[in-house]
Amino acid sequence: MKLLLDQNLSRRMLQQLNAHYPDSSQVALLKMDKSEDIKIWEYAKKYNFVIVTKDSDFQELSILKGGPPKVIWLKCGNKPKQYIADLLIQNKDRINELEPYYSVLEIY
Repeated sequence: MKLLLDQNLSRRMLQQLNAHYPDSSQVALLKMDKSEDIKIWEYAKKYNFVIVTKDSDFQELSILKGGPPKVIWLKCGNKPKQYIADLLIQNKDRINELEPYYSVLEIY
């Protein structure tokens, strides 16, 4: 499973995350940081990414359009990037359980 970090999440986490989620990326690295959410959604769907975000926008798209892609909605507030990276690694089993039953996973 590979993650696509939304623009509100640091790309500096990728080095640590790629050991657990190979081929993950961040929207700015894909030159999509100015793109509308629907374009990011379509890219994630086309290339089999799970979107990771702190915003409700992708959760709302999931309700409207259904998955894929899957969405991880981080509801932990403003935390350091190390905290968020650790949170994603610690919840790897829950994230893997997204397939095929759930569209959105909220992590606190």
